[in-house]
Amino acid sequence: MKNKSYIGISLIILVFGIIFVPKIVNRIKDGTVVKNDRMSEGNNKKIDTTLQIIRQAPKFELTNQNNKKITNQDYAGKVYVLEFFFSTCPSICPIMNKNMLVLEKEFIKDKDFAIASITINPANDTSEVLKKHAQDLGVTSVNWNFLTGNKDYIYNIANNGFYLGVGENAKANGGFEHSGMFALIDKKGNIRCRKDKNNNPVLYYDGLVKSGVDAIKEDIKKLLEE
Repeated sequence: MKNKSYIGISLIILVFGIIFVPKIVNRIKDGTVVKNDRMSEGNNKKIDTTLQIIRQAPKFELTNQNNKKITNQDYAGKVYVLEFFFSTCPSICPIMNKNMLVLEKEFIKDKDFAIASITINPANDTSEVLKKHAQDLGVTSVNWNFLTGNKDYIYNIANNGFYLGVGENAKANGGFEHSGMFALIDKKGNIRCRKDKNNNPVLYYDGLVKSGVDAIKEDIKKLLEE
């Protein structure tokens, strides 16, 4: 019986050697011996480059730096980027405005591109103040509106329409708090965004860093071609 067991074990070892040893040798030669198939599948996962539709952008009616009524219909047929800011902001707003200028310069010749900058401090940011703010920034595009209006109305658009939180906060730098994110809206009025490496929608674009500006720049080009 013992001899038969030894013979059986020997046969198993022989079969293993015939089938698997050449594969192991080849993987050593290829330098892939430490990689498993599951990891390889994960590394080869493709990112979905389709721009996701998040929701319809809210309707709005506000007044721009030229004391002209502007509504969401003025942006119909255009790809536009939207931010919430205030002119006396001592922290993130200057960075956001500077990066928005990058987008203005990139697409200024395209009549189908526009920008909306909505103040969250309308008590101070009148049309006259916003006009000077735009001039100080060096804005030249006729399609960049700096918008003001009723505070409660604006806060409702931000918090319940775009879901970009804004609010008054005495402890915050400048007395107001808001995010540094940009919203991207397509020609049909849909809020759009790309997906991250795990294929989850990013929702909004970081207007404070170069990578966020580069990403939204790429996606504006895609939407302009739609």
